[in-house]
Amino acid sequence: MRSATPEGGGLTSAAQTHRLNTQGHPIGVKLLDLLLYREPARTQTRPLTIIALLHFIKIGVWTHLFGRAADGLEKSSDPAKPDEYMIIDNEPLVNRYVSVPREMSQLNCAAFVAGIVEGVCDGSGFPARVTAHTVGRQDEGEMWPGRTVFLVKFAPEVMEREGFLGKG
Repeated sequence: MRSATPEGGGLTSAAQTHRLNTQGHPIGVKLLDLLLYREPARTQTRPLTIIALLHFIKIGVWTHLFGRAADGLEKSSDPAKPDEYMIIDNEPLVNRYVSVPREMSQLNCAAFVAGIVEGVCDGSGFPARVTAHTVGRQDEGEMWPGRTVFLVKFAPEVMEREGFLGKG
């Protein structure tokens, strides 16, 4: 295993972020099965729409992982990007107790959670690419300096299927 050091050939923060995302994916797939298995038999159904899936992630998955629901769920306001949704966490637990070296300041440890969310989406039959982005600023005195947005970008076939379901 290589370490990220400034003087010699270490992994970049982009590579580390991808690695964290990849490690979270199988956990998300298994977590989906676990959470659905624990549901009462009458309500034990997989989400069938994008909104139902994102609501399940915002409340069910977040509560199971962090003991509380995510702080927000938004659809992209850009009409050119109808396939993008955002799950907002004002203070991700995975970033709270991690000390990131200065040379890796672009590394967001919430990429691990993004991988879990991506695994839940893929396991539900909604292939998506999920990335974590820090939007808070430490130096500007914001209320939530560690605010992280999980950008969920669904595959084109998911949007096509959603269009068929919406018309039916």
